[in-house]
Amino acid sequence: MSDEKQFDEKNEKELEKHDEKTEERDRLSSIAWAFALMWAGLVFLASNMGWFEQLGLDVNTRWGFMPLANWRSFGVWNLIAIGAGAIFLIEAVARLVLPAYRRDIVGSFIGAAVLLMLGFGGWINWQIIWPFLVIIAGISILISGTRRQRK
Repeated sequence: MSDEKQFDEKNEKELEKHDEKTEERDRLSSIAWAFALMWAGLVFLASNMGWFEQLGLDVNTRWGFMPLANWRSFGVWNLIAIGAGAIFLIEAVARLVLPAYRRDIVGSFIGAAVLLMLGFGGWINWQIIWPFLVIIAGISILISGTRRQRK
């Protein structure tokens, strides 16, 4: 009975350490989500206050993504997607560069790429971009797989 109690206490302490490390690593994710939400709020505020028009930009406020006919006309949702995609891309790169925040980033890169493609949808040739996304996903999986073997 005493051995079982010691085993349970040891497991509980290891779980607590793991949870603390996970919380520390997730700070970066929390920061990225906070910035993405603040970006969306700023874009909505700029649209509602007429700031885009003051800058000479034609912004469509309909609920949907707009095809980007030219560089000066875009939709609010396009701009939100571009900003959020850039923020999540920065988070993924930070996870690569900062050892304290390392974890698998394939999902982060793919999510960032999807948001960026939604935002830039009218400017991007999808037939060229999709193969690059598949290549990037493969490279990310390869890097994470070789990193696991070294540990």
